Formats: sequence, C-alpha cells, structure tokens
Amino acid sequence: MNANTQTLDEAAVAAYLKENLPGFSGPMDVSKFQTGQSNPTFLLKTPAKSYVLRRKPPGVLLKSAHAVDREFRVQKALENTDVPVSKMHLLCEDDAVIGSMFYIMDFMPGRNFNEPAMPDLTPAERGGVIDDMNRVLAALHEVDIDAVGLSDYGPEGNYFERQVGRWSKQYRASETQKNPSMDKLMDALVEAQPEDDGQRTLVHGDYRLDNMIFDANGTECLAVLDWELSTIGHPFADLAAVIMQWQLPAGAEGRGMAGLDRAALGLPSDADFIAQYCERRGLKGIDNFGYYLGFCFFRMAAIIQGVLKRGLEGNASNPERAMKLGEFVPVFAQHGLDALKRG
Repeated sequence: MNANTQTLDEAAVAAYLKENLPGFSGPMDVSKFQTGQSNPTFLLKTPAKSYVLRRKPPGVLLKSAHAVDREFRVQKALENTDVPVSKMHLLCEDDAVIGSMFYIMDFMPGRNFNEPAMPDLTPAERGGVIDDMNRVLAALHEVDIDAVGLSDYGPEGNYFERQVGRWSKQYRASETQKNPSMDKLMDALVEAQPEDDGQRTLVHGDYRLDNMIFDANGTECLAVLDWELSTIGHPFADLAAVIMQWQLPAGAEGRGMAGLDRAALGLPSDADFIAQYCERRGLKGIDNFGYYLGFCFFRMAAIIQGVLKRGLEGNASNPERAMKLGEFVPVFAQHGLDALKRG
C-alpha cells in the first residue's frame, strides 16, 4: 500500500469491485485527493478507465456527519437532469469491506479553479466559466424533486427559520467570548425573517467554483462535486452563498473578489450574476436579497466559531489555521449586519 493511501485497503476494494462492478478489471493504481475533502476521496486507475471512491472517515462519527449515502443518492437522482454530475456506480453500505461505507463513481477529467479570478484564463473564458456556473445553479433549483425521488431528502417548513435556529444553537454551544455583532445579527435575522414563499428546492449547500469540474478546453461545467451538505431547502441560500464569497477580499479564505476590476477580468458584477440567475429561472427579481446574504454571512460565522472552539480545545486538525480563521467571526458578523441594512 502506498504511503498516501494508508486509509484504504486496496486489496479489499479490488476484490469487492471485481465481484460487484460490471466491467471492472485490475490492476488498480490508487492515489488520494489531498485537498478539500471531509470525506476521504481516492482516484482508482485501471487499464480500462478511472473511478473515484469516496468513503466515510474511519472511526466513531456523529450520526448525521459524512453521509456518503446521501451524496450517492442525490447524484444518482440527478443523472438524467440538466445538473451535471459524475455517473454513480455503486454504494457499499457494508462497513466490513474497508471499515466504513463508500461509493464508486466515474472519474471526470477536466479542470478545476480554486479562485474566481482564474488568472490563467482570458476575460472571455472567465466570463464563460462563471456564466455556466450560473446556468448550473439555476438548473439545480429547477429540478423536479418529486420526479427524481427527492421530495423526502429534507424536512418541510420554513428553511430560514429552521437554519437560523440551528446555527444559533451551534454558535452558542461553541461561543468562546462575547461578540456584540453576532448577537445583533442573530436577533436581526429572527426579526427580519421573510414569510415562507413556498419555494422548496434541492440545494447544494456548498455551491462554489472549486466544487465544479469544467471542460479541459472550454467553459462548460462537466460535474458538480461534494454534495455532503445538500438538502431540500430554499434556493436563494445557494445563490446568496456565492455572492457572499465574492464580497470578501480577493485571496481570502472565502474566495473573494472585492477590490478586483471585474469588468476588466471579464467577470460579472453581483447584480449581473443575480439578474442572469433570475432570467434563467423566470423570476422578476429577488426582494430583500440582503436578508439571504446576511443569513449566509451568519452561517459562515457560526461555522468558523465552531472551528475556533475545536482549535482552542486542541481538537482541530490544524490548530494554527483554526485560530486564524477564528479572527474572522466578528468580520463575517459585521458583513451580515451590513447586508441586512442594505436590504
């Protein structure tokens, strides 16, 4: 077993696939993807084709965490829709095979971008990539969840009421010092919560450029990855999360574009991206978008606070980074308040 694949029993995987995956034949070369994966993910190369194995981490986990079975289900359901996903092959729910549940999907060759400025592309190419990002997001929110068998993939009820309550509770549980901006933001999100407009769609939960694979020689999105946080919810949460990232400084943890000359780079403004999305979905516009944006800043602040708490307790995988991220909690909270004021 190679040094970078110590968490995968290659022999057990090969034996299982030989018996359960039609067309599979070794030998199999295994390598681990190194970045951005809370669920360990491996590339399996064979002479005929390449696959991806995505597994739960070994060990004791929270009941709802690392739900690779949900990831498999949602991508399988999207197979014949306008949302590009890799082809799903099989889900192994038998922990005895490699120590945890895993699934197998096709490897999708192409290119991946870590920052929206995409320095190696031309302005026209950058614009094309972001436009297809917009197209796929609109297509995701137009999926008929009943027709694809996902109507029970998330709970009923007001998505924002549920989410604000959940993340406020999470924040309080991980609070390490008083943060007046965060206190104000949580109160304001409850007070300003819009009425439920009935929109109930599939949401990705972590929709961003680096979770997408694009054509190696073009701007078409070939696959959306990392569906761990997907659920049934409100589509504007996904849209606002994209805009939230872009409003941060360029090069920041949030993959921001603040301070960049977007027009010169061939990139749309926030307003243009929202307008394109609305046009694709047949919407006249979005009232009170500042609420959805403020919510996304709040949720990110709560997530970062949890990272900081784990860092202070010595439970973070990278304590130094956890402490650095923790400094941004009041920054995100203030951004959320500013977004609510702008409305």
